[in-house]
Amino acid sequence: MVIRDDYRYTKDHEWVSLDADVACVGITDYAQEQLGEVVYVELPTVGTSLSEGESFGVVESTKSVSDLYAPMAGEVVEVNSLLIDAPENINTDPYGDGWMIKMRVESGADALLSAVDYAALTT
Repeated sequence: MVIRDDYRYTKDHEWVSLDADVACVGITDYAQEQLGEVVYVELPTVGTSLSEGESFGVVESTKSVSDLYAPMAGEVVEVNSLLIDAPENINTDPYGDGWMIKMRVESGADALLSAVDYAALTT
């Protein structure tokens, strides 16, 4: 299981890469392993305002269907539309091509877990 030291995490197994006030969000390697083969992804539209902890989409795998939760409050500024035709990117590259949304952060970034804290949660 890969946990990147330079990313932040949520207890719901989303990862966050912050660049100033824009956060790139996806699900962790641990989460994709638990889900199994991802076959479908539903993501929000650009411009959607999200509250911290609010569901912003769905990931469907051969095992289950899981909600995705906003790690912080903000507005969706970009969506990874490649996942519509290639949802398997979440399995093959969860921290790269498997990213889901980018959002302009309004609040909540201080509540994210460090890599060490996330590792403790998943072991």
